[in-house]
Amino acid sequence: MKKEKRNQIIWIIVMSAASLVMLVPIIMMFMTSFKTRAEIQSPVFHLLPERFSLDNYRDALTTGNWMVYFKNSLIITLTAVILSLLFNSIAGYAFARLKFRGAKIMFLFLMIGLMMPPQVTMLPTFLIMAQFPFAGGNNLFGTGGTGLINTYAGLVIPLVSGSYGVFLCKQFYENFPRSLDEAAEIDGANKWKTYFAIYLPNSKAILATLGLLKAVSVWNDYMWPLVMTNSESMRTVQLALTMFKTDSGIMWNQMMAGSVLVALPMFVLFLCAQKYFIQGIVTSGLK
Repeated sequence: MKKEKRNQIIWIIVMSAASLVMLVPIIMMFMTSFKTRAEIQSPVFHLLPERFSLDNYRDALTTGNWMVYFKNSLIITLTAVILSLLFNSIAGYAFARLKFRGAKIMFLFLMIGLMMPPQVTMLPTFLIMAQFPFAGGNNLFGTGGTGLINTYAGLVIPLVSGSYGVFLCKQFYENFPRSLDEAAEIDGANKWKTYFAIYLPNSKAILATLGLLKAVSVWNDYMWPLVMTNSESMRTVQLALTMFKTDSGIMWNQMMAGSVLVALPMFVLFLCAQKYFIQGIVTSGLK
């Protein structure tokens, strides 16, 4: 009993130390957001600023149109999350509860897609968006215009699907008892009604988990908005942070203040969905 308690204490100490190490960059970002440029460039490092001032936050918010940047990121993130939860959960339900020809082969290709880094598919995806028929002045063959470049649709459509989301939902739905399907079938419910009436209402944990992961991924995405947008009116918050990099150098104090503001919505979202996030990870069979 004493050995088990000692091991538990050691485990808590190790995990606390690891958590502290992971929090160091966040703490430094937060503290740097209150420092002056002279303090940041000082050869002597001090974690705490000489005085806490909100000047960096005021200067950062007056650089550019942050209302537009936050609006763009919010629209893209919410749309991508809602559509992703709908499509991924339906696909996961189909793979987990329905028997159809070619299911194993399709799921195998899905897993291959999970192994592909996003950089591999970025160029083909961009060409598809740029040559989208009847969009942005394009004709039926996808030529003559700009397609979905610099549009919300072009930013959102490639983010809707995801192998990881389908896999996560499939693992979750496989834990449901078969008696639910049999009871729904006896009551005369078809597959769509079974999904919307039984499975979807009982999917809060996995949908919160997938929604949180997707929201953080889309909100923090820098490369895809950089490739797909070319105007300030479509700029996202991640692209907006590059405004603090000028020819004279990087304004680290304002960039850190902007980074704190950009990270704050995801921090609040994680605190609100933390319970469901942990429950979803456990019940989906991931370790």
